[in-house]
Amino acid sequence: MIKLTVLYGQPTDSEAFESYYANIHLPLASKMTGHEKVEFTKFLDGADGEKPLYYRMAEFWYSNIEIMQRAMGSPEGQTTTADLSNFATGGVTLLVGEVV
Repeated sequence: MIKLTVLYGQPTDSEAFESYYANIHLPLASKMTGHEKVEFTKFLDGADGEKPLYYRMAEFWYSNIEIMQRAMGSPEGQTTTADLSNFATGGVTLLVGEVV
C-alpha cells in the first residue's frame, strides 16, 4: 500500500484557507481517481496552547506506486497539484511512503 501525504503549514489567514479548501480545492481533489482511501485532518493546538507545525493533512492511499503516479499525472491530479499555490500560504510538503 502506498500513501501520499500532503502537509499544509500554518496559513497566514486560516478563514481564507478554510473557505478556499472547502469550496475550491477539495472539489478539484475529489475528481482524482485511483485511491482506495482518503482522509483529511485538521490539527488542534497542543496541550500547552502552542500551534502545531502543520495546520492540515490530507492522506491518499493507493494499492501501488503505479496507480498513484497515474493519478497524480492525470489532468485532474495536475490541476489539483497546481492549485496548491493558490491558497496554501503556509507552504505544502508532499510525502510518498509505503505502508508496512
